[in-house]
Amino acid sequence: MSETPTGDEIATAEDCPRASGMPMLGMGTWELTDEQTCPEAVATALEMGYRHVDTAQAYGNEHLVGDGIARSDVDREDIFLATKIWNSDLGYDDAIDAAYDAVDNLGVDSVDLLYVHWPAEAYDPAETFRAFDELVEEGVTERIGISNFEPEQIEEAQAAADHDIFAHQFECHPLLQQEVVREATVEHGIEPVAYSPLARGEVFGHEVISDIAGSHNVSEAQVSLAWLREQGVTAIPKASSEAHLHDNWASLSLQLNEGELEAIDELEEGRRMVDPDFGPWNR
Repeated sequence: MSETPTGDEIATAEDCPRASGMPMLGMGTWELTDEQTCPEAVATALEMGYRHVDTAQAYGNEHLVGDGIARSDVDREDIFLATKIWNSDLGYDDAIDAAYDAVDNLGVDSVDLLYVHWPAEAYDPAETFRAFDELVEEGVTERIGISNFEPEQIEEAQAAADHDIFAHQFECHPLLQQEVVREATVEHGIEPVAYSPLARGEVFGHEVISDIAGSHNVSEAQVSLAWLREQGVTAIPKASSEAHLHDNWASLSLQLNEGELEAIDELEEGRRMVDPDFGPWNR
């Protein structure tokens, strides 16, 4: 694990650890659909030092994220940009069309990472990854990824794809630690990425996390993000305000000791914040 800054220093883009080229702290954009707030937040994050931005077809904001990237002074080539194809568009033809629509909406030539959002509805390993492999060959995306997969589906996807699966995005935070999924992801040489890393706000006010935060004079968000980083998991917390973006970014300067990490390890509750009927664990 790369070292991160300590003390009162403000981390720079160069200070953010990377997992195979992907910055391990990014900006999530779920629910950021306001035409003014979303572009401003993306531009602010990039100017602050963020270099990883995550969106999705289903979020309905790819064009707004693209506006924010265009407004910033950061070169596109320095930004790790990821999006996801929704379940209904995972057939071969629809996936190809959706991916081209995504880059058009984002106003870019290509994305750095294209995910299968969920293994549901039109998802078919052979046809879906035939499309994703072709999208790599055509330069629409540099890498392919999966999201919300269970261990057996990870193996099935890897067997179906000609190109390496680069990342697996799934809900992960101190209250849902996903040890089995994390282990299966890493065993297959895939980078784990956590969405909802703050448990949709449930980490705030949690006794153990708050005590650790208080001892460092930081927020519970920083503690949760630092814990994930120490597990080797990339986190993409959503934030729209400059204050929250800055607070999340400041987690790069937080080092938790072994006792604190162990205390957080004991908080596993199997508590999902995202649990749709079509989730593979519900089948």
